[in-house]
Amino acid sequence: MEIITALCLGITLSAACGFRVFLPPLAISIGAIYGHIPLSSGFEWLGSTEAAIALAIATLLEISAYFIPIVDNLLDTIQVPIAVGIGTVITAATLGHTDPVLQWTLAAIAGGGTAGIMGTLASLTRLASTGITGGFGNFIVATIELVGSISLSILGITFPLWTAAIILSLLILAVMRIISRPPAWLTRKSS
Repeated sequence: MEIITALCLGITLSAACGFRVFLPPLAISIGAIYGHIPLSSGFEWLGSTEAAIALAIATLLEISAYFIPIVDNLLDTIQVPIAVGIGTVITAATLGHTDPVLQWTLAAIAGGGTAGIMGTLASLTRLASTGITGGFGNFIVATIELVGSISLSILGITFPLWTAAIILSLLILAVMRIISRPPAWLTRKSS
């Protein structure tokens, strides 16, 4: 049961990475410092004060940058691969005393995959907002993403099983909707 809870925590924090890359690692760092989150061997550095300070600075810079027009779209181009990497590392950090092959396989598939899907959906939402509002509505998208990342991080740490179940259900529904009724821009044929 411990590995399932740890995996759910990793999935939840990875989903939050899809919205803001540095906020979930900051949450796990603070949780580890106060003894609420046990870290896997080799990830003890994440529970240090220095890591928390560095992640807090990175988080503030990232949050600020997403409220600057044009910069937010530029950040989206690099955000998805970084989210996949950090989602993988966060999930591996939560998996405790497991076989390293299993640890990194689960981390890459569950953590990296969840972060990649959420990051892609967030990027597509911002792209649509830019197209519809000329970028003027992107601050609303940035605010919703920030609240989503904070909420998922807090809920993931306090209720990992329930939060992961909700996230996986929403991801399945989103994929099913896209498959059953793809957006017009995906089905348009070039002339």
